[in-house]
Amino acid sequence: MNLFLNIIWIVFGGFVIAIEYIVSSVAMMLTIIGIPFGLQTLKLALVALTPFGTRVESSPTSNGCISLLMNVIWWFVGGIPIALTHLGFGLLFCITIIGIPFGIQHFKLAGLAFTPFGKTINNY
Repeated sequence: MNLFLNIIWIVFGGFVIAIEYIVSSVAMMLTIIGIPFGLQTLKLALVALTPFGTRVESSPTSNGCISLLMNVIWWFVGGIPIALTHLGFGLLFCITIIGIPFGIQHFKLAGLAFTPFGKTINNY
């Protein structure tokens, strides 16, 4: 079922979202300061490409204060607009019954986009 839902997700916009994240990641990694943020955007691209069957969890080896500081910087770099965009799409998809699974995935992406540092992506 996850494969079928991922195919529908990719066809109807998931591929475009993942490409946008990859392009922005490469742009961020052009500077040395932007490399950690570019790596987190690649994490978002991975989940945006195949969100069904992935789980976002707190990292067991989280760096505490460093993750918090990087997340606060991330909010000002672009995390808040990305999270709000996914939140809006999640609400839009949840209006219809058939769109609820896709809305839930957008809510998962919104949470990851708001605080990507200190999170890991696991498949189940």
